[in-house]
Amino acid sequence: MIPVAEAQARLLALAPPLPIERVSLGDAAGRWTAAAIHAQRNQPAADLSAMDGYALRFAEMPGPWRVVGESAAGAGLETPLQPGEAARIFTGAPLPDGADTILVQEDASRDGDTLRLSGEGPSRRGLHVRSQASDFATGAPLVDLGQALTPARIALAAIGGHGSVQVRRRPRVALISTGDELVVPGEPTSGVMLPASNAPMLAAMLDARYATVVDHGIVPDQLDALIGAFAAAARDTDVIVTTGGASVGDRDLVGPALEAAGAKLDFWKVAMRPGKPLMAGRLGDAIVLGLPGNPVSAFVTARLFLLPLLRHLGGDASPLPEVRRAPLGTSLGASGARAEYSRARLIDGQVHPLVEQDSAALLALAAADLLVVRPPHSPAAEAGEIVEIVSLT
Repeated sequence: MIPVAEAQARLLALAPPLPIERVSLGDAAGRWTAAAIHAQRNQPAADLSAMDGYALRFAEMPGPWRVVGESAAGAGLETPLQPGEAARIFTGAPLPDGADTILVQEDASRDGDTLRLSGEGPSRRGLHVRSQASDFATGAPLVDLGQALTPARIALAAIGGHGSVQVRRRPRVALISTGDELVVPGEPTSGVMLPASNAPMLAAMLDARYATVVDHGIVPDQLDALIGAFAAAARDTDVIVTTGGASVGDRDLVGPALEAAGAKLDFWKVAMRPGKPLMAGRLGDAIVLGLPGNPVSAFVTARLFLLPLLRHLGGDASPLPEVRRAPLGTSLGASGARAEYSRARLIDGQVHPLVEQDSAALLALAAADLLVVRPPHSPAAEAGEIVEIVSLT
């Protein structure tokens, strides 16, 4: 067995990020930048009003002034203000030449074209003015290489003058469920037959943010069938994800089938619980990641290995899960020789490990919103002690 951190590093080293493509901002959500984004314009492009009111010279306070026109967003006053003059102005409108301050409308009274101060008025020159390029100037860095294109960053790119951005091609993922005991979800089960839950779980976990997913269905525990399924999946995919058949039983044939299909395995078995029977390698141009068949183990290893792999292929500069720290709300026993990932909930800022930690307990997985990360041979921890956690949300 190899440590989790080593397994993650070796998995990401199996392939570089995917080729670069340019997409519209409407298609960029959830992607990562393949090139830094710089501003192509000043923002604001001119001095703008931050309030509804009147544009005037601060030096002429407390007035009165003569109102000579108005400035609205997209339609500024073209003539400069002369001494003693003011202009009606609206939020987002450009300041007329000669003005340097905004008198908000709540502090103003007007009789025809005559404007007078009726409140406290602005306390300094430049109040309520958004200065030209105060947010950013042309050429300024907006989004760094390898950063996630969040809704706010997409808005930033748009207002910076961009209609499209460079990103990495979205990975193509093939899901293959293995096992004679599996049936398609929703079909009748008899005896010990089991609905195949891993493929829909993984497809939901990946969704359109991370990959284009194709479910190749259920393959029985037969060497020839597995070899054929792996060879077919490798023809047009970046990552082949298998679930089941990765352990050491007589009917655990994923490893032998991959090798027979021409795969070169990089590692098999990771010092973690749950998720020990994890394997990774390459089959042609595709990366192969063999997850355990147990749904909880498949879920945990997908969060710790599959998602980081896809983020790496998609160009994420920091693809590994963020590890945070929080206090325990209840005590936690010592861990064994493998790193342990316990399902837990965060309640009032404290971590509460769930009582049920059996790797087949899906109810506990559905109730959890984080994993408690315990290094090998960790001593027992009491309530109040700080532990490391990985969010599941």
